[in-house]
Amino acid sequence: MEDFTKGAAWMQDRIMPIADAGISVLDWGLTRSDITYDVVHAWEGSFFRLDDYLDRFEASVNSLRLDIGQNRESIRKILNDVVAATGLKSAYVSMVASRGTPSIPGTRDPRLCDNHFYAWAVPFVWVIKPEVAKRGAHIMVASTSRRISPEAVDPRVKNYHWGDMTRALFESLDAGFDTCVLLDEQEHVTEGPGFNVFAVTDGEVITPRSGMLEGITRKTVIEICSELGYPCEARDINVSEFLDADEIFTATTAGGPVPVTKANTRILGNGKIGPISEAIMKTYWDWHKQDKYLTPIDY
Repeated sequence: MEDFTKGAAWMQDRIMPIADAGISVLDWGLTRSDITYDVVHAWEGSFFRLDDYLDRFEASVNSLRLDIGQNRESIRKILNDVVAATGLKSAYVSMVASRGTPSIPGTRDPRLCDNHFYAWAVPFVWVIKPEVAKRGAHIMVASTSRRISPEAVDPRVKNYHWGDMTRALFESLDAGFDTCVLLDEQEHVTEGPGFNVFAVTDGEVITPRSGMLEGITRKTVIEICSELGYPCEARDINVSEFLDADEIFTATTAGGPVPVTKANTRILGNGKIGPISEAIMKTYWDWHKQDKYLTPIDY
C-alpha cells in the first residue's frame, strides 16, 4: 500500500507518494532553472484564494511561453486530488510548469523542449516558524548579496533563481538572525527568501513596489489595510527608512503575516509585536473563515 503521509505528487497523469516523484536529469527546469511555479495553501480543508494563485500561475506560464497541456479546470482538479490523496487538512501545495527535456539532445533552442506540468502537496510549511513568529522574527538586511535585477529575471514570474537569496541567508543565519531581506542596486528594499515585507511609520503601511514577487498574501494584506482603515502604499523604500520604521512585518503564503521585533541591531517596539502588525495578522487568519476566499477540498 502506498504511503502518502509525507505528501503526494501528480506527475504524468498519476498520483504517487512524494518520495517517488522526480524529473529527468536532462530537464531544463533542473539544469537551467527554466521553470515557474506557484504555491497555494490549504487550511482546515479548503484552499485559500485559489483563483488568485491560478491567475498568477497562468500569467507566469504565458510569460515564459510554456505549453503544459493543462487548462485552468484540469489544474484545479489535480490540486484537489493531490491534497485529497494525502488526507491533509492544512497543506503546502505547489503547481509547477517546466521547460522539460529537449527533443533533440544538445539543442540550445527552447522551442524544442517538451514542456510539462506537475504538482505536489506536503504538510503545511511555515517559512518563519510559529514559535519565532510569536516572539517576532529577527531579520538582517543582507550586505553580501543584492536581489537579482528585474531586467535579468522578472521577479513577478515565480521562479527558482535563488542564488542571491541563498547567499543572503547564509549571511543572516551565520550572524544569528532568523532570515533576511535583500536590497536592489539602488539600496531599495525588495523582498526576503519566500516572503514580501511591509513597514509601518506613523500609522502608514508601506511595501516595496518593484524588484519582488507580487505576492497573494501581500495583496491580501493591502486589502486588509483598506478594511481596517490603515493608509497603505506600494513605493520605493530605502534601507534607512525601512530600519527606522515603527513596525516591520513579513507576508507569505507559508505562514501569513509575521511580525518583526529586531531588524539588524535595532529592537522594534521594545521587543514587542506592534499593534498594527498584530491587527493585520489576526484579520488575515479571520479571513480564512470567510467563504468568499475558500475553495473546499473534495476528499
